[in-house]
Amino acid sequence: MRLSVSNDELLATFTPVLVYWIYSGIFMILGDLNNYRLHTKAEEESKNVVSKTTVLKGVLLQQSIHITLSLLFYMITGSDKTTSTQQSSLVVFILQFFVAMVVLDTCQYFTHRLMHINQFLYKHVHSQHHTLIVPYAFGALYNHPLEGLFSDAVAGAIAVAISGMNPRAATVFFSFTTMKTVDDHCGLWLPGNLFHVFFANNCAFHDIHHQLYGLKRNFSNPYFVTWDKLLGTYMPYKLEKREKGGYEARPIAYSKTE
Repeated sequence: MRLSVSNDELLATFTPVLVYWIYSGIFMILGDLNNYRLHTKAEEESKNVVSKTTVLKGVLLQQSIHITLSLLFYMITGSDKTTSTQQSSLVVFILQFFVAMVVLDTCQYFTHRLMHINQFLYKHVHSQHHTLIVPYAFGALYNHPLEGLFSDAVAGAIAVAISGMNPRAATVFFSFTTMKTVDDHCGLWLPGNLFHVFFANNCAFHDIHHQLYGLKRNFSNPYFVTWDKLLGTYMPYKLEKREKGGYEARPIAYSKTE
């Protein structure tokens, strides 16, 4: 075990944290775009049972845990040789990136589903995240520390280890994953959003999960919806225009008269 980490490993540890606050900050600035919101401001204030100050403290705690575990991971698994000279071809990087996406999706689907099926885990761990019935960007990582440990930190470490990513590749992967996670909780259906173009797992898909009727559906995150469709937990939905502006994600089999 080393007593220090390389510059590349420090970059892989701290860059996603910076990306989180920059990207979520952009969405918070755009939060008044009522014509693109999935929920109104009034719904956000009335339905969420936790204050933004509490969420902020929870996210900072979560990130502190992630930073600590990331540094320990690199101290334990890293080599004394300089990692900054390690280079991967573009083909290798793309392959590693895809493998890491699949592994992360798999880990998070099954841990997420378990936390909903097991009443003890839901009540004492995962329900913290669901106090945000109306998700917003910087609340993306508002989780119980135990959930952050297993569903995020450990799952991320497994994805990096199996894919064989070096710290530079991991920096790109975790920064991209951070942006995707924030986007999934942003509550804004913005035109031209490339995440919505390339991924069926998006903020509308995840919004369904945050509603009472979707708590046992749409467990997948952050990339694909494959496991939901394979295992019968996918809830199809459609976007409807609100009369007073904005959108609403509604399950296809769930009518307004129900």
